[in-house]
Amino acid sequence: MLRDRNSSAIVAVRDIDRARAFYEDTLGLKRLDGTGDEMLAFSTGETVLTVYVSEFAGTNRANAVTWDMRGDMVETVDALKAKGVAFEHYRDLPGLTLNGDVHEVGDIKLVWFKDPDGNILHLIEGM
Repeated sequence: MLRDRNSSAIVAVRDIDRARAFYEDTLGLKRLDGTGDEMLAFSTGETVLTVYVSEFAGTNRANAVTWDMRGDMVETVDALKAKGVAFEHYRDLPGLTLNGDVHEVGDIKLVWFKDPDGNILHLIEGM
């Protein structure tokens, strides 16, 4: 029924202007036309990431958005770090080794960071 359909992410934020600056300027996503004062849509790969104003912003304690990296994890981490992004370090995840800001298990690389509202964003490479 849904297996051949694209999916997209939607993230709650408190301040739409702060979210626009983070997702557009810091992460480099392209904002799509036709969004309003309380919702923004960004192009990301072949999908769309929507952010909208909600009083529940940042209350999710799990991954909100995941990006599939293609051999450029370290370069992307370095570029985000240069823009002020702080990465999460999860030292209690079994089987993972922390190498700088990148968690590794075999050939798989993973990083986590938060947007200004505390939504957890995740990059993964090698899956």
